[in-house]
Amino acid sequence: MFTALKRHAEPPTPLAGRLAVQSLLFALGEGTFMTGSAVFFTQIVGLSAAQVGLGLTLAGAAAFLAALPMGKLVDRFGPKRMWAVSATGQAAMFSLWPFITDFRGYVLMAVGMEVIGSLGGAAHGAYTIDVLAADERVRSRAYMYSALNVGFTLGSLLGGIALAFHSNQVLHALPWFTAAVFLVNATAISRLPRAPHDERTPEDRRTKVPGPGPLRNPGWLLTMFFTGVFWTNQVLLNIVIPLWLVEETDAPRVLLAFLFGTNTVMCIFLPMAAARGVKDVPTALRAVRISSTFFVVSCLITLATHDTIGWTTIALVWLGHVTVTGAELYLSAASWAFEAELMDPRQRGAYNGAAELSGTLGRVWAPAVYTFLAMSWGAAGWLVIAAIIVVATLAIHPSTRLARRFLEQHVPADVLADARASTPEAEDAIATAPPSLIDTDEPVTRLS
Repeated sequence: MFTALKRHAEPPTPLAGRLAVQSLLFALGEGTFMTGSAVFFTQIVGLSAAQVGLGLTLAGAAAFLAALPMGKLVDRFGPKRMWAVSATGQAAMFSLWPFITDFRGYVLMAVGMEVIGSLGGAAHGAYTIDVLAADERVRSRAYMYSALNVGFTLGSLLGGIALAFHSNQVLHALPWFTAAVFLVNATAISRLPRAPHDERTPEDRRTKVPGPGPLRNPGWLLTMFFTGVFWTNQVLLNIVIPLWLVEETDAPRVLLAFLFGTNTVMCIFLPMAAARGVKDVPTALRAVRISSTFFVVSCLITLATHDTIGWTTIALVWLGHVTVTGAELYLSAASWAFEAELMDPRQRGAYNGAAELSGTLGRVWAPAVYTFLAMSWGAAGWLVIAAIIVVATLAIHPSTRLARRFLEQHVPADVLADARASTPEAEDAIATAPPSLIDTDEPVTRLS
């Protein structure tokens, strides 16, 4: 067993290990602050719950509008540079939180953080696809996803410990701790190797990136929209099933803690298993079908708990949560493959921004709709929720073909070939280089 755990903890490649450290640092800082954020905003900043919610809504709208412009900045100035800028900017913003004392300042901070975060999200996605060898992208992203969940778990524990002190002084320190972690993260990012698209010269930056933008690629927009629909599994996981447990079953409320604990453990230990064999669009579509099957099974299991009692209810609710977590794991693997295979390699930042726009439209409606369907329509509502996922599963197959044809029509064949090329020599160079070389700002030589 120890050998199996050790093997699971080993990264697929040295570079994947370094990227996983970055994922852990990000999640540690973010998770620590988010755990105590509700208390911080109400007790330290002095906001009402309604003001907190309104500010988050405005910040989310700002991030939505900023997604594509931030992605274009990534393409112009390079993913690694913009990723480091975002991490540094977020650290600076977190350090200012203790000085915010009113609603106006809170909204400005929340909007600023979300916009800077959208820059980091686009840059991170573009960098990882750009720098990783093609046959390692999905496995490496799965390993990073495990590290991300470890970081959020540790962050939640630290945030919980801070809350246990019932001290405003300790709450004041939460954002400063997060700021320090983000500064360490920014330093770690700056020491990563440059990706090929970080090599743009000042003249290149003044030149428009060739080819039509992602908003003219209907296949990509539709694929990301349907992927957003699939990500409504998180609404089931975090909102609908917990509400159903409390309102419509006889299961004890303490079961919620075990449900989320199960989800956390699965998302730490199983991403690489779910990603095994996912390497291109056909295998990603197979993963989508598996994910959707888990989603539908979760709906069927959960609707049955309305009429069960005792331990049967507990077991079925738990199983419903496990299956929707399975939907999350397989969808993650599929989405990483779509990002790697269906983006114009010259515009990965803009494509990431467009993905955020379209994906948000695919999932933003779900909390209200799913909650209404499940809580008001009962079994029929759960069947409608399942049917939505079935329709999206059928529709994403032609949308990926449409996206692929668009690339073949508008992107030179040699650019697409280079993007799919796998040259492990770059990874081998990192693995065998002395630490003094690994930590430099030297570019990865793999074509992309």
